[in-house]
Amino acid sequence: MARLVQQPTTNSYLMRIVAYTYSDPLLETAADPQTWGWDIDRVYQDLGQRTELQKLLIDCQNDPPDYVLVRRLDELGDNVEEVSDRLSQIEAIGITLVAVEQGYNSAEKSPNLHANLLRLLHQIQRQQHSRRIRQGHARNRLDAAPPPGKAPYGYRRGKDKYILDRSTSPVVKDFFEQFLLYGSLRGAVRYLAKKYGKKISVTTGRRWLTNPVYRGNTAYQNGEILANTHPPILSQEEAAQVDRLLRRNSRLPSRTASAPRSLAGLVVCGECQSPMGVARVTIRNQDKEYLYLRPISCIKQPKCRAIPYQEVLDHTIQVVCRDLPTAVDNMNSPQLDAVKDSLGDAIARQQEILTQLPALVETGLLDAETAKFRAYKLRTEISTLQAKLATLPPVNLRSVAVAVSIPQFWLDLSEAERRFYFREFIRQVKIIRQPQKWDLQVIFIF
Repeated sequence: MARLVQQPTTNSYLMRIVAYTYSDPLLETAADPQTWGWDIDRVYQDLGQRTELQKLLIDCQNDPPDYVLVRRLDELGDNVEEVSDRLSQIEAIGITLVAVEQGYNSAEKSPNLHANLLRLLHQIQRQQHSRRIRQGHARNRLDAAPPPGKAPYGYRRGKDKYILDRSTSPVVKDFFEQFLLYGSLRGAVRYLAKKYGKKISVTTGRRWLTNPVYRGNTAYQNGEILANTHPPILSQEEAAQVDRLLRRNSRLPSRTASAPRSLAGLVVCGECQSPMGVARVTIRNQDKEYLYLRPISCIKQPKCRAIPYQEVLDHTIQVVCRDLPTAVDNMNSPQLDAVKDSLGDAIARQQEILTQLPALVETGLLDAETAKFRAYKLRTEISTLQAKLATLPPVNLRSVAVAVSIPQFWLDLSEAERRFYFREFIRQVKIIRQPQKWDLQVIFIF
Protein backbone atom coordinates (compact mmCIF):
# COMPACT_ATOMS: atom_id res chain seq x y z
CA MET A 1 0.00 0.00 0.00
CA ALA A 2 1.38 3.42 -0.93
CA ARG A 3 2.26 5.71 1.95
CA LEU A 4 0.24 8.84 1.44
CA VAL A 5 1.90 10.44 4.46
CA GLN A 6 5.61 10.02 4.90
CA GLN A 7 6.69 8.90 8.35
CA PRO A 8 8.81 11.35 10.35
CA THR A 9 12.54 10.83 9.93
CA THR A 10 13.61 12.48 13.20
CA ASN A 11 12.66 11.39 16.68
CA SER A 12 10.47 8.73 15.10
CA TYR A 13 10.82 6.61 18.23
CA LEU A 14 8.71 9.23 20.03
CA MET A 15 5.89 8.99 17.50
CA ARG A 16 2.92 6.78 18.34
CA ILE A 17 0.85 5.51 15.43
CA VAL A 18 -2.31 3.44 15.82
CA ALA A 19 -4.62 2.06 13.17
CA TYR A 20 -8.28 1.13 13.04
CA THR A 21 -10.09 -1.21 10.63
CA TYR A 22 -13.72 -2.16 10.35
CA SER A 23 -15.02 -5.08 8.29
CA ASP A 24 -18.63 -6.10 7.77
CA PRO A 25 -18.73 -9.93 7.91
CA LEU A 26 -21.77 -9.89 5.62
CA LEU A 27 -19.75 -8.31 2.83
CA GLU A 28 -16.04 -8.95 3.39
CA THR A 29 -13.42 -10.83 5.34
CA ALA A 30 -11.44 -9.29 8.18
CA ALA A 31 -8.67 -6.92 7.09
CA ASP A 32 -5.05 -8.03 7.37
CA PRO A 33 -3.52 -5.93 10.18
CA GLN A 34 -0.01 -6.34 8.72
CA THR A 35 -0.54 -4.58 5.39
CA TRP A 36 -0.35 -0.93 6.39
CA GLY A 37 3.23 -0.24 5.34
CA TRP A 38 3.70 1.75 8.57
CA ASP A 39 5.31 0.95 11.90
CA ILE A 40 2.09 0.54 13.83
CA ASP A 41 2.07 0.51 17.64
CA ARG A 42 -1.41 -0.97 17.87
CA VAL A 43 -4.22 -2.04 15.55
CA TYR A 44 -7.84 -1.75 16.67
CA GLN A 45 -9.88 -4.15 14.58
CA ASP A 46 -13.66 -4.55 14.49
CA LEU A 47 -15.69 -7.23 12.73
CA GLY A 48 -19.39 -6.45 12.63
CA GLN A 49 -19.60 -4.38 15.84
CA ARG A 50 -17.55 -1.24 16.64
CA THR A 51 -16.47 -2.10 20.18
CA GLU A 52 -12.79 -1.57 19.33
CA LEU A 53 -13.61 1.88 17.93
CA GLN A 54 -15.04 2.86 21.31
CA LYS A 55 -11.84 1.65 22.98
CA LEU A 56 -9.81 3.68 20.48
CA LEU A 57 -11.76 6.87 21.28
CA ILE A 58 -11.32 6.33 25.02
CA ASP A 59 -7.58 5.63 24.61
CA CYS A 60 -7.24 8.77 22.49
CA GLN A 61 -8.64 10.78 25.39
CA ASN A 62 -6.38 9.18 27.99
CA ASP A 63 -3.15 8.73 26.03
CA PRO A 64 -3.45 10.36 22.59
CA PRO A 65 -1.25 8.96 19.78
CA ASP A 66 0.27 11.16 17.09
CA TYR A 67 -1.47 9.45 14.18
CA VAL A 68 -4.64 7.43 13.71
CA LEU A 69 -4.77 5.55 10.42
CA VAL A 70 -7.92 4.22 8.75
CA ARG A 71 -8.35 2.74 5.30
CA ARG A 72 -11.42 4.87 4.56
CA LEU A 73 -13.35 7.44 6.55
CA ASP A 74 -16.61 5.47 6.20
CA GLU A 75 -15.16 2.81 8.55
CA LEU A 76 -15.75 5.26 11.42
CA GLY A 77 -19.55 4.88 11.34
CA ASP A 78 -22.67 3.53 9.67
CA ASN A 79 -23.76 6.93 8.36
CA VAL A 80 -22.39 10.39 7.60
CA GLU A 81 -23.44 11.76 10.99
CA GLU A 82 -21.50 9.09 12.89
CA VAL A 83 -18.46 9.53 10.64
CA SER A 84 -18.46 13.31 11.10
CA ASP A 85 -18.90 13.04 14.88
CA ARG A 86 -15.99 10.62 15.36
CA LEU A 87 -13.83 12.54 12.92
CA SER A 88 -14.37 15.66 15.01
CA GLN A 89 -13.62 13.81 18.27
CA ILE A 90 -10.27 12.58 17.02
CA GLU A 91 -9.16 15.83 15.43
CA ALA A 92 -10.30 17.93 18.44
CA ILE A 93 -7.72 16.14 20.57
CA GLY A 94 -5.00 17.22 18.14
CA ILE A 95 -4.44 13.80 16.59
CA THR A 96 -3.61 13.56 12.88
CA LEU A 97 -6.14 11.38 11.10
CA VAL A 98 -5.08 9.74 7.84
CA ALA A 99 -7.41 7.85 5.44
CA VAL A 100 -4.78 6.05 3.39
CA GLU A 101 -7.05 4.88 0.54
CA GLN A 102 -8.78 8.24 0.11
CA GLY A 103 -5.81 10.60 0.29
CA TYR A 104 -7.14 12.43 3.33
CA ASN A 105 -4.72 13.86 5.93
CA SER A 106 -6.11 16.20 8.59
CA ALA A 107 -2.65 17.75 9.17
CA GLU A 108 -2.26 19.01 5.62
CA LYS A 109 -2.12 22.81 5.32
CA SER A 110 -4.14 22.82 2.14
CA PRO A 111 -6.77 25.43 1.31
CA ASN A 112 -8.79 22.63 -0.32
CA LEU A 113 -8.81 20.36 2.74
CA HIS A 114 -12.31 21.42 3.80
CA ALA A 115 -13.67 21.03 0.26
CA ASN A 116 -12.05 17.60 -0.05
CA LEU A 117 -13.60 16.55 3.25
CA LEU A 118 -17.06 17.64 2.08
CA ARG A 119 -16.54 15.73 -1.15
CA LEU A 120 -15.56 12.60 0.80
CA LEU A 121 -18.60 12.92 3.08
CA HIS A 122 -20.94 13.15 0.08
CA GLN A 123 -19.18 10.13 -1.40
CA ILE A 124 -19.62 8.26 1.88
CA GLN A 125 -23.34 9.04 1.87
CA ARG A 126 -23.75 7.43 -1.56
CA GLN A 127 -21.58 4.46 -0.62
CA GLN A 128 -23.52 3.85 2.60
CA HIS A 129 -26.77 3.66 0.63
CA SER A 130 -25.23 1.09 -1.72
CA ARG A 131 -23.77 -0.74 1.27
CA ARG A 132 -27.17 -1.05 2.97
CA ILE A 133 -28.60 -2.60 -0.20
CA ARG A 134 -25.73 -5.09 -0.38
CA GLN A 135 -26.16 -5.89 3.31
CA GLY A 136 -29.81 -6.70 2.67
CA HIS A 137 -28.82 -9.03 -0.16
CA ALA A 138 -26.18 -10.62 2.06
CA ARG A 139 -28.72 -11.27 4.82
CA ASN A 140 -30.95 -12.93 2.24
CA ARG A 141 -28.03 -15.18 1.29
CA LEU A 142 -27.56 -16.19 4.92
CA ASP A 143 -31.23 -17.16 5.01
CA ALA A 144 -30.78 -19.07 1.71
CA ALA A 145 -33.41 -16.78 0.14
CA PRO A 146 -33.46 -16.37 -3.65
CA PRO A 147 -31.65 -13.37 -5.15
CA PRO A 148 -33.77 -10.41 -6.31
CA GLY A 149 -35.36 -10.60 -9.73
CA LYS A 150 -37.74 -12.79 -11.65
CA ALA A 151 -37.73 -16.52 -10.90
CA PRO A 152 -36.25 -18.76 -13.63
CA TYR A 153 -38.69 -20.38 -16.05
CA GLY A 154 -40.18 -23.44 -14.35
CA TYR A 155 -40.25 -21.83 -10.91
CA ARG A 156 -42.06 -19.04 -9.11
CA ARG A 157 -41.08 -17.14 -6.00
CA GLY A 158 -42.41 -18.48 -2.71
CA LYS A 159 -42.19 -16.82 0.68
CA ASP A 160 -38.48 -17.55 1.19
CA LYS A 161 -37.47 -19.89 -1.65
CA TYR A 162 -38.27 -20.93 -5.21
CA ILE A 163 -41.20 -23.30 -5.64
CA LEU A 164 -42.10 -25.36 -8.70
CA ASP A 165 -44.48 -23.82 -11.19
CA ARG A 166 -46.83 -26.67 -12.08
CA SER A 167 -47.61 -25.22 -15.50
CA THR A 168 -44.05 -24.63 -16.71
CA SER A 169 -41.79 -27.02 -14.75
CA PRO A 170 -42.93 -30.05 -16.87
CA VAL A 171 -41.73 -28.16 -19.96
CA VAL A 172 -38.25 -27.72 -18.47
CA LYS A 173 -38.21 -31.34 -17.28
CA ASP A 174 -39.12 -32.56 -20.77
CA PHE A 175 -36.36 -30.40 -22.25
CA PHE A 176 -33.79 -32.03 -19.95
CA GLU A 177 -35.07 -35.53 -20.70
CA GLN A 178 -34.87 -34.88 -24.43
CA PHE A 179 -31.28 -33.66 -24.10
CA LEU A 180 -30.31 -36.64 -21.92
CA LEU A 181 -31.89 -39.06 -24.38
CA TYR A 182 -30.23 -37.76 -27.54
CA GLY A 183 -27.40 -35.50 -26.35
CA SER A 184 -28.41 -32.74 -28.78
CA LEU A 185 -29.01 -29.21 -27.51
CA ARG A 186 -30.41 -27.95 -30.81
CA GLY A 187 -32.61 -31.03 -31.03
CA ALA A 188 -34.01 -30.38 -27.54
CA VAL A 189 -34.68 -26.73 -28.45
CA ARG A 190 -36.55 -27.79 -31.60
CA TYR A 191 -38.47 -30.38 -29.56
CA LEU A 192 -39.76 -27.68 -27.17
CA ALA A 193 -40.89 -25.48 -30.03
CA LYS A 194 -42.70 -28.35 -31.75
CA LYS A 195 -44.40 -29.94 -28.73
CA TYR A 196 -45.12 -26.96 -26.48
CA GLY A 197 -44.75 -23.96 -28.76
CA LYS A 198 -42.06 -22.74 -26.37
CA LYS A 199 -39.44 -21.03 -28.51
CA ILE A 200 -36.06 -20.47 -26.88
CA SER A 201 -32.64 -19.80 -28.37
CA VAL A 202 -29.82 -22.32 -28.24
CA THR A 203 -28.01 -19.94 -25.86
CA THR A 204 -30.99 -19.96 -23.50
CA GLY A 205 -31.13 -23.75 -23.70
CA ARG A 206 -27.45 -23.97 -22.75
CA ARG A 207 -28.10 -21.65 -19.78
CA TRP A 208 -30.92 -23.95 -18.66
CA LEU A 209 -28.60 -26.95 -18.79
CA THR A 210 -25.97 -25.27 -16.60
CA ASN A 211 -28.23 -23.21 -14.30
CA PRO A 212 -27.76 -24.35 -10.66
CA VAL A 213 -31.39 -23.41 -9.91
CA TYR A 214 -32.72 -26.42 -11.86
CA ARG A 215 -30.49 -28.66 -9.72
CA GLY A 216 -32.02 -27.40 -6.47
CA ASN A 217 -29.21 -24.92 -5.77
CA THR A 218 -29.20 -21.13 -5.59
CA ALA A 219 -26.48 -19.07 -7.27
CA TYR A 220 -25.68 -15.51 -6.21
CA GLN A 221 -23.91 -12.64 -7.98
CA ASN A 222 -20.80 -13.12 -5.84
CA GLY A 223 -20.30 -16.49 -7.55
CA GLU A 224 -21.20 -18.59 -4.51
CA ILE A 225 -23.72 -21.43 -4.77
CA LEU A 226 -25.87 -22.79 -1.95
CA ALA A 227 -26.86 -26.45 -2.24
CA ASN A 228 -30.33 -27.92 -1.68
CA THR A 229 -32.28 -24.69 -1.23
CA HIS A 230 -35.46 -25.71 -3.10
CA PRO A 231 -37.00 -28.66 -5.03
CA PRO A 232 -34.87 -29.59 -8.07
CA ILE A 233 -36.13 -30.34 -11.56
CA LEU A 234 -32.91 -32.19 -12.39
CA SER A 235 -31.53 -34.86 -10.04
CA GLN A 236 -27.84 -34.96 -9.10
CA GLU A 237 -27.26 -38.01 -11.31
CA GLU A 238 -29.00 -36.36 -14.25
CA ALA A 239 -27.07 -33.13 -13.67
CA ALA A 240 -23.77 -35.04 -13.75
CA GLN A 241 -24.83 -36.69 -17.01
CA VAL A 242 -25.77 -33.30 -18.50
CA ASP A 243 -22.34 -31.92 -17.60
CA ARG A 244 -20.61 -34.90 -19.24
CA LEU A 245 -22.68 -34.47 -22.40
CA LEU A 246 -21.86 -30.77 -22.58
CA ARG A 247 -18.13 -31.44 -22.14
CA ARG A 248 -18.32 -34.15 -24.77
CA ASN A 249 -20.19 -31.97 -27.27
CA SER A 250 -17.73 -29.10 -26.75
CA ARG A 251 -15.01 -31.27 -28.29
CA LEU A 252 -17.01 -31.83 -31.47
CA PRO A 253 -17.14 -29.56 -34.54
CA SER A 254 -19.96 -27.03 -34.63
CA ARG A 255 -23.44 -28.45 -35.35
CA THR A 256 -22.31 -32.09 -35.39
CA ALA A 257 -23.70 -32.63 -31.87
CA SER A 258 -27.19 -32.77 -33.40
CA ALA A 259 -26.24 -34.37 -36.73
CA PRO A 260 -28.53 -37.26 -37.74
CA ARG A 261 -25.67 -39.76 -38.24
CA SER A 262 -24.03 -41.38 -35.23
CA LEU A 263 -20.44 -41.08 -36.52
CA ALA A 264 -20.74 -37.41 -37.53
CA GLY A 265 -17.93 -35.35 -36.01
CA LEU A 266 -16.01 -38.38 -34.73
CA VAL A 267 -14.19 -39.69 -37.80
CA VAL A 268 -10.83 -38.33 -38.96
CA CYS A 269 -8.66 -39.37 -41.91
CA GLY A 270 -5.32 -40.68 -40.68
CA GLU A 271 -3.69 -39.85 -44.01
CA CYS A 272 -4.53 -36.14 -44.42
CA GLN A 273 -5.71 -35.47 -40.83
CA SER A 274 -8.93 -33.93 -42.15
CA PRO A 275 -12.26 -34.47 -40.34
CA MET A 276 -14.58 -36.67 -42.39
CA GLY A 277 -18.14 -35.61 -43.09
CA VAL A 278 -21.12 -37.74 -44.07
CA ALA A 279 -22.07 -37.33 -47.71
CA ARG A 280 -25.37 -38.57 -49.15
CA VAL A 281 -25.47 -39.81 -52.74
CA THR A 282 -28.67 -40.61 -54.64
CA ILE A 283 -29.32 -42.01 -58.09
CA ARG A 284 -31.80 -40.37 -60.42
CA ASN A 285 -35.23 -42.00 -60.47
CA GLN A 286 -34.34 -44.23 -57.53
CA ASP A 287 -35.36 -43.83 -53.89
CA LYS A 288 -32.29 -45.52 -52.49
CA GLU A 289 -29.48 -43.39 -51.09
CA TYR A 290 -25.84 -44.18 -50.37
CA LEU A 291 -23.86 -42.73 -47.49
CA TYR A 292 -20.12 -42.10 -47.60
CA LEU A 293 -17.52 -40.64 -45.27
CA ARG A 294 -15.18 -38.30 -47.10
CA PRO A 295 -12.50 -35.82 -45.95
CA ILE A 296 -13.87 -32.29 -45.61
CA SER A 297 -10.58 -30.46 -46.29
CA CYS A 298 -8.14 -32.93 -47.83
CA ILE A 299 -4.92 -31.26 -49.08
CA LYS A 300 -3.56 -34.29 -50.92
CA GLN A 301 -3.61 -34.83 -54.69
CA PRO A 302 -5.31 -37.02 -55.59
CA LYS A 303 -7.63 -36.52 -52.67
CA CYS A 304 -8.20 -39.29 -50.15
CA ARG A 305 -11.06 -41.49 -51.28
CA ALA A 306 -14.44 -41.66 -49.62
CA ILE A 307 -15.39 -44.78 -47.66
CA PRO A 308 -18.89 -46.30 -47.37
CA TYR A 309 -20.47 -45.09 -44.14
CA GLN A 310 -22.06 -48.43 -43.24
CA GLU A 311 -18.73 -50.27 -43.48
CA VAL A 312 -17.08 -47.78 -41.09
CA LEU A 313 -20.08 -48.02 -38.73
CA ASP A 314 -19.99 -51.83 -38.65
CA HIS A 315 -16.23 -51.87 -38.07
CA THR A 316 -16.51 -49.24 -35.33
CA ILE A 317 -19.11 -51.35 -33.49
CA GLN A 318 -16.83 -54.40 -33.70
CA VAL A 319 -13.85 -52.49 -32.27
CA VAL A 320 -15.95 -50.96 -29.46
CA CYS A 321 -17.33 -54.36 -28.46
CA ARG A 322 -13.81 -55.80 -28.45
CA ASP A 323 -11.79 -53.01 -26.80
CA LEU A 324 -14.17 -51.04 -24.54
CA PRO A 325 -14.17 -53.42 -21.51
CA THR A 326 -10.37 -53.46 -21.48
CA ALA A 327 -10.18 -49.66 -21.73
CA VAL A 328 -12.55 -49.30 -18.76
CA ASP A 329 -10.56 -51.80 -16.69
CA ASN A 330 -7.39 -49.79 -17.35
CA MET A 331 -8.86 -46.61 -15.86
CA ASN A 332 -7.29 -47.34 -12.45
CA SER A 333 -10.72 -47.88 -10.91
CA PRO A 334 -9.50 -48.39 -7.31
CA GLN A 335 -7.96 -44.91 -7.31
CA LEU A 336 -11.07 -43.44 -8.93
CA ASP A 337 -13.29 -45.14 -6.37
CA ALA A 338 -11.09 -43.78 -3.58
CA VAL A 339 -11.50 -40.22 -4.89
CA LYS A 340 -15.28 -40.64 -5.10
CA ASP A 341 -15.43 -42.11 -1.59
CA SER A 342 -13.31 -39.26 -0.24
CA LEU A 343 -15.57 -36.61 -1.78
CA GLY A 344 -18.68 -38.45 -0.63
CA ASP A 345 -17.35 -38.68 2.94
CA ALA A 346 -16.48 -34.98 2.94
CA ILE A 347 -20.01 -34.08 1.79
CA ALA A 348 -21.52 -36.34 4.46
CA ARG A 349 -19.39 -34.71 7.19
CA GLN A 350 -20.42 -31.21 6.14
CA GLN A 351 -24.08 -32.22 6.05
CA GLU A 352 -23.80 -33.77 9.52
CA ILE A 353 -22.33 -30.55 10.93
CA LEU A 354 -25.12 -28.62 9.23
CA THR A 355 -27.79 -30.69 11.00
CA GLN A 356 -26.12 -30.06 14.38
CA LEU A 357 -26.26 -26.25 14.19
CA PRO A 358 -29.89 -25.83 15.43
CA ALA A 359 -29.08 -27.83 18.57
CA LEU A 360 -25.99 -25.68 19.23
CA VAL A 361 -28.14 -22.55 19.00
CA GLU A 362 -30.70 -24.00 21.41
CA THR A 363 -28.02 -24.84 23.98
CA GLY A 364 -26.49 -21.38 23.68
CA LEU A 365 -23.12 -22.56 22.33
CA LEU A 366 -23.73 -20.55 19.17
CA ASP A 367 -25.73 -17.37 18.67
CA ALA A 368 -28.20 -17.28 15.79
CA GLU A 369 -26.11 -14.90 13.66
CA THR A 370 -22.95 -17.01 13.95
CA ALA A 371 -24.96 -20.15 13.17
CA LYS A 372 -26.25 -18.52 9.97
CA PHE A 373 -22.71 -17.66 8.87
CA ARG A 374 -21.56 -21.21 9.61
CA ALA A 375 -24.51 -22.77 7.78
CA TYR A 376 -23.90 -20.55 4.75
CA LYS A 377 -20.23 -21.53 4.63
CA LEU A 378 -21.06 -25.24 4.98
CA ARG A 379 -23.63 -25.14 2.19
CA THR A 380 -21.26 -23.39 -0.21
CA GLU A 381 -18.57 -26.00 0.62
CA ILE A 382 -21.07 -28.80 -0.04
CA SER A 383 -21.91 -27.26 -3.43
CA THR A 384 -18.20 -27.11 -4.34
CA LEU A 385 -17.67 -30.75 -3.35
CA GLN A 386 -20.74 -31.88 -5.28
CA ALA A 387 -19.48 -30.05 -8.37
CA LYS A 388 -16.15 -31.91 -8.11
CA LEU A 389 -17.95 -35.22 -7.68
CA ALA A 390 -20.09 -34.55 -10.74
CA THR A 391 -17.01 -34.21 -12.99
CA LEU A 392 -15.94 -37.82 -12.30
CA PRO A 393 -17.02 -40.75 -14.53
CA PRO A 394 -20.26 -42.50 -13.50
CA VAL A 395 -20.06 -45.13 -10.79
CA ASN A 396 -21.61 -47.83 -12.98
CA LEU A 397 -19.21 -47.31 -15.89
CA ARG A 398 -17.92 -50.90 -15.80
CA SER A 399 -21.41 -52.42 -15.89
CA VAL A 400 -22.39 -50.06 -18.73
CA ALA A 401 -19.26 -51.09 -20.64
CA VAL A 402 -20.25 -54.75 -20.33
CA ALA A 403 -23.75 -54.03 -21.64
CA VAL A 404 -22.60 -52.03 -24.68
CA SER A 405 -19.98 -54.65 -25.59
CA ILE A 406 -22.70 -56.85 -27.04
CA PRO A 407 -23.07 -56.31 -30.82
CA GLN A 408 -26.84 -56.79 -30.71
CA PHE A 409 -27.10 -53.81 -28.33
CA TRP A 410 -25.84 -51.48 -31.07
CA LEU A 411 -27.93 -53.05 -33.82
CA ASP A 412 -31.15 -52.47 -31.87
CA LEU A 413 -30.49 -48.72 -31.49
CA SER A 414 -31.64 -45.91 -33.74
CA GLU A 415 -28.98 -43.65 -35.24
CA ALA A 416 -29.78 -40.92 -32.69
CA GLU A 417 -29.48 -43.36 -29.78
CA ARG A 418 -26.29 -44.82 -31.23
CA ARG A 419 -24.89 -41.29 -31.57
CA PHE A 420 -25.51 -40.75 -27.84
CA TYR A 421 -23.57 -43.86 -26.77
CA PHE A 422 -20.76 -43.38 -29.27
CA ARG A 423 -20.05 -39.91 -27.91
CA GLU A 424 -20.28 -41.13 -24.34
CA PHE A 425 -17.26 -43.38 -24.92
CA ILE A 426 -15.46 -42.34 -28.13
CA ARG A 427 -13.21 -39.31 -28.56
CA GLN A 428 -12.19 -40.05 -32.14
CA VAL A 429 -12.32 -42.70 -34.86
CA LYS A 430 -9.19 -42.57 -37.02
CA ILE A 431 -9.17 -44.12 -40.49
CA ILE A 432 -5.85 -45.87 -41.20
CA ARG A 433 -5.43 -46.06 -44.97
CA GLN A 434 -3.37 -48.83 -46.57
CA PRO A 435 -2.59 -49.44 -50.30
CA GLN A 436 -5.40 -51.91 -50.91
CA LYS A 437 -7.61 -51.57 -47.82
CA TRP A 438 -8.27 -49.47 -44.75
CA ASP A 439 -8.51 -50.07 -41.03
CA LEU A 440 -9.59 -47.87 -38.13
CA GLN A 441 -8.49 -47.00 -34.61
CA VAL A 442 -11.01 -46.09 -31.94
CA ILE A 443 -9.69 -43.60 -29.36
CA PHE A 444 -11.80 -43.70 -26.20
CA ILE A 445 -12.48 -40.67 -24.00
CA PHE A 446 -10.89 -42.16 -20.89
